[in-house]
Order: sequence, then C-alpha cells, then structure tokens
Amino acid sequence: MTALLARGLSNGKYELHLGLVTQSGTAGPSSGPALPPWVTVHALGASRVRAGALRLLRLVRRLKPDVILSGMAHLNFLVLLLRPAFPSSTRVLVRQNGTVSSALADGDLPRYSRLLYRLLYRHADRVICQSRAMALDLAGELDLGAQQIAVLPNPVHLAGILDAIQAAKHEPGQWTGPGPHLLAMGRLSREKGFDLLLQALASVRNQFPLADLLIAGAGREDSALKTQSKSLRLEHAVRFAGYLDNPYACFPGATLFVLSSRHEGMPNALLEAAAAGLPIVALPSSGGVVDLLRNRPRTWLAQAISSAALADSLLVALRVLHSERQHAIAQSWCPESEVHSIIELSS
Repeated sequence: MTALLARGLSNGKYELHLGLVTQSGTAGPSSGPALPPWVTVHALGASRVRAGALRLLRLVRRLKPDVILSGMAHLNFLVLLLRPAFPSSTRVLVRQNGTVSSALADGDLPRYSRLLYRLLYRHADRVICQSRAMALDLAGELDLGAQQIAVLPNPVHLAGILDAIQAAKHEPGQWTGPGPHLLAMGRLSREKGFDLLLQALASVRNQFPLADLLIAGAGREDSALKTQSKSLRLEHAVRFAGYLDNPYACFPGATLFVLSSRHEGMPNALLEAAAAGLPIVALPSSGGVVDLLRNRPRTWLAQAISSAALADSLLVALRVLHSERQHAIAQSWCPESEVHSIIELSS
C-alpha cells in the first residue's frame, strides 16, 4: 500500500519520506511493488515500536513534515502519544487496519488497548478506514464524530498482480497432484483463523480426499498450527510456505482462495485474490468483507465464524466448481449434440 500511495503522489509537488521504526538498513518494504526512487527511507532500527519513540521524535522534528500517515494500531498509538512534541503545523492521519470492536472482543489485545483507542484516536486529524462498515464500527466504539473519519478503500496493484501471474505460468508450479487446491494467505496469528481452516479441511477431505492447502505467511502461531496439522493427520495435505516475496505465483492452479479470519478490516490478500478472479470462500469476518463479497459470482460466504460453517461453504464451493469443470470437459471433448444428450440423460 505504501509503495502504491507513493507512486500516486507527484514527486514534483510532494517530498516523500518513509520511516521504518523497527527495520535497519535503507531498503523499503520487501513485498508488493517497489518504492519509487524519489522516496527517502529512514530505517530507525528500533527493537520494537515503543523502543523507537525517541528516534521517531528526532526524525519528525528534523524533517518537520506537513503530514504524517501511520498505518498500524500500535504505531498509531505511539505517533499520537508523541504528537504534542511534534511541530504544531504537522497534521497526523492514522489508518485503522482492523475492525476495532472485534479486535477488542477477541481478547488478543492487551486490556489497556480500549483505553488507548479512546484516549488517543480523538487526537488524530483523520482516522482512515477501508470500508464504511469499519467506519461505523469505529465511530460507535470510540465515540468519534463522522467528520473525523474518512473511508478510503485499499488500493490494489492490478497490473502488477496480473504480470506476476502471467510470469508464474512459465515457471514450475506451486501445486502438485489433482487437488482441489486451497490457498490461504496472512500472518500466522489467532485472528486469521488458520486453526479453523485446518479443522475445516479435515472435514472437507472426507468428501474430497485429495484436497490440499497452501498457507503463505509467517507469525507466532507457526508451531501451534503445524502441531495441529499433524494431530489432524494433515501433514501431507498442508504446506506452510512461510513468507513469500511473490505470493501471486501461487494463484495459477489454485482452486479456491480461502479467508478464514475471525475478524478483519479489509485484507489486501482478499482484494488481490478477487482482482485476480480467483473463486473465494470466506468467513463473515467484517462488514466490509461481507459487503465486498455479497452476491459476487464464484464467491461463498459462510453463515458463521466457525470451522463447521467454513467446511460447509468449502464443500458447496468445491461441488459447484467440480461440476463446472466436468461440464467444461464434456463440452471440449464431445460434439454439441452429444453434450446435450449427456446433460439430458443426467437430469
């Protein structure tokens, strides 16, 4: 997102700087489109976000920016805590990347997070949400006025995605065996619901015994998910690919993209899969996700956030896609008159 935003801003009108609080060196983000050369990168090298407070403050006071844009909740907290020490003319925009009420209710955040949200977010010049549903939730949860919230959907680098998919078709494939092949992406953390997906896959394989799953991502739940996979006897059906610089190489050959999150904002992985035309099965993890996928062709929304509901939707989707594939095979191999005969005999 940062690179896309930078590319969309005129380097003749704006002087752009990117501060990386917990990274060292001069490189920018390693995934997605590259940063344009006119962006100056400042790698502050802090061990964690809160340890970078003084370094961030020094940078801001040296650059005296007109606008600061922050994009992660814990970094948003730090920036807003430091705001009184910033130049008075600097405006602060924070981007909320998840549904606040769900994140707080899930119990994965520290107990003081609700207090920080309430105390600090009101000091932002604007809070950016990726969907109207997120904005309404934020306003109700934190008692923010509508004038303080802006709704800006995440950008998608469609041309880059399509180019990467086309290039991947000429390289060794990510998939082996007949499938169906399920693809999931995201940070390996509880809110992403990969534990629900593994349970659902175990059920799906009762009817589709050759179904397999590739999970692209890294995170603190890596060991627990691999242990769960073994306990469900899925070790030969699930591949943990880790962090991928080019996740789009997994798109060719994927039967379904699966969003198993317990709660979300508007995940880029979902937007990119939708832009690439992949069939999608998703849990109703946010109002924004539901609004995006409702009544969209070749998408299936589960009825609840549970492994059973996810398994039901996966089975429905796989049956439909299997039927479509069989019909396409019949059309490609049989004369039109014979196809009609086959359809009539089966009905």
